[in-house]
Amino acid sequence: MPTEPLPVPSTASPEVIEIERALTRITYLSTRARQHDRLMSLAGVPLDRAAVALLRQIADSEPLRPGELAQRLGVEASHVTRTVQQLQKSGYVTRVPDPQDGRAQRIQLTDTGRESIDRIRDAGARGMQLALSDWSPQELQQFATYFHRMVDDFLAHSVEEESEQLPAASAGGA
Repeated sequence: MPTEPLPVPSTASPEVIEIERALTRITYLSTRARQHDRLMSLAGVPLDRAAVALLRQIADSEPLRPGELAQRLGVEASHVTRTVQQLQKSGYVTRVPDPQDGRAQRIQLTDTGRESIDRIRDAGARGMQLALSDWSPQELQQFATYFHRMVDDFLAHSVEEESEQLPAASAGGA
């Protein structure tokens, strides 16, 4: 049974419309294949976008089960499994026992994986520093504060949406 679309306000404020437009532009710019290839070249790391997203997620958390990684990245578990296998063969990640369940495994970065994600982040930060070089430290701090707040609000809203949709999805699938 298809889920019903979320109610949309009849009109968004002009400010929200401009924020949405800016986010669409930055998302497009940051996800272009050419931009990814340039970043990987600067970092000296030969990884595709899926692998980098997975490494970033692992680097920002404790070791995670593959299913948890899939949920956080919003992808199917099979995608994570394939990417983890490739990263493990290349020496970027390793599997470790789950301390809460000895039968399960978690994925963690190796030293090579940590060094690679650090180089990727450094290359990205250098590019961002150049792009924002005319901003004052106060403007950068204010933007960072608001940007984190926006992301936190998006995540909170996303969790609320998921919890509202779960009972309907469960009832429809039973």
